[in-house]
Amino acid sequence: MESSTANRLRSIKLWPPSHKTRLLLVERIVKSLTTPSLLSRKYGLLSKEEAEEQAKQIDSSAFETANQHFEKEPDSDGASAVQVYAKESSTLIVEAVKKGPSQKGNQETIPESKPEPVTKIQETFFDISGGARAFIEADEAKELLKPLTEPGNKFTKICFSNRSFGLDAAHVAAPILSSINKQLTEVDLSDFIAGRPEAEALEVMTIFSESLKESDLKYLNLSNNALGEKGVRAFGLLLASQGNLEELYLMNDGISEEAAKAVCELIPVGSEGGVTLAEALGTCKNLKKLDLRDNMFGVEAGIALSQSIPVFVNLTEIHLSYLNLEDEGTLVLVNALKNSKSALEVLEMAGNDFTYKSAPALASFITSKKSTLTKLILSENQLKDEGAIVIANAIKDGFDRLTEVDLSTNAIRTAGARVLSQAVVGKSGFKLLNINGNFLSDEGVDNVKEGSLVERLVLD
Repeated sequence: MESSTANRLRSIKLWPPSHKTRLLLVERIVKSLTTPSLLSRKYGLLSKEEAEEQAKQIDSSAFETANQHFEKEPDSDGASAVQVYAKESSTLIVEAVKKGPSQKGNQETIPESKPEPVTKIQETFFDISGGARAFIEADEAKELLKPLTEPGNKFTKICFSNRSFGLDAAHVAAPILSSINKQLTEVDLSDFIAGRPEAEALEVMTIFSESLKESDLKYLNLSNNALGEKGVRAFGLLLASQGNLEELYLMNDGISEEAAKAVCELIPVGSEGGVTLAEALGTCKNLKKLDLRDNMFGVEAGIALSQSIPVFVNLTEIHLSYLNLEDEGTLVLVNALKNSKSALEVLEMAGNDFTYKSAPALASFITSKKSTLTKLILSENQLKDEGAIVIANAIKDGFDRLTEVDLSTNAIRTAGARVLSQAVVGKSGFKLLNINGNFLSDEGVDNVKEGSLVERLVLD
């Protein structure tokens, strides 16, 4: 029997992903394409409809590429194919963002007033993230970064994302960045060491950190670099020097409790060491957008973050998806957000494994932000009907600015879905209610549709 079980375990395959997994990826791609970023400021933000179309194409293309990879090693467990799938998806997302909205979309959303000359944008925004992800060595770095060396240049925003810097290239970039660091306000170093050995990647981070330490940034993006504790310490000089950040992005950086503690030691705080990144963020009092998605926070880090929430009086967006907060971490965070003075517009807490037990606290928070809340993302949790009804009752009255509610994949049945759809009826600016991936029968779907006048209702 044990031998049979072992054989079955060895036969488990990670590829291909299930249909549900692919649908969830498409949803997350849509969120990436419709979330404002440094790139979207230059190229424009995709509409929800266009993003959904692009997301399906990205998933299809990435799946085909990964599947071809898997066919070359059919006896493997498929882990490498999953990695190809993820990397290809990331590359295609960047390309989609850089293409910007379609011409039709631009005509619909951009006023007829004459646009500013492209040269003006180019003078302030320096971007080398275009094209396929590639390694950069010294000679190419020297040529690519040449515009930054021109006397009198007015670059204030730089984006090095999607290019992988080696040591030689970093040494070329270092004096150039040092020469302009005091004029920079926005820096995007997301995904800029891909494929490098750990030792080289850490040294590259340290070099960039040293070069940028005298900058006074409002926007800093270090996402998708698998920082971990060592990476956080490599960026120590840069992190320790930033007191005026308004937007900080640390998505998918492997921020564990140890890495969080490292950040705290680096960013000057009033308390002694041994606390988390969340507490360290309390020094960034000007933050307007905080994005910590896809990290290994856990309950303790959630509790620590709640203690810093009162400091963020200017906060308008907070993205806390996939942090393993569970009910305990979720409860303390939403209670802190409820009592904060911030005019919060966007709350995202998808994939945190909280249940209907968190619903009353979420409802209380939601009600406290009735005049400002525009988007509420609580997908991929376990609210069920009990929690969905509590949330629905909270948003039923008022909320003139609310445009989107997402409770997809929450084990909701017909009763909860019906109450949710009725709660958003009549809100003038409301656009999207997403209850896809829940437990609705065909009859239940028809029932919900009949009672809904929402502009866009997403059902499974």
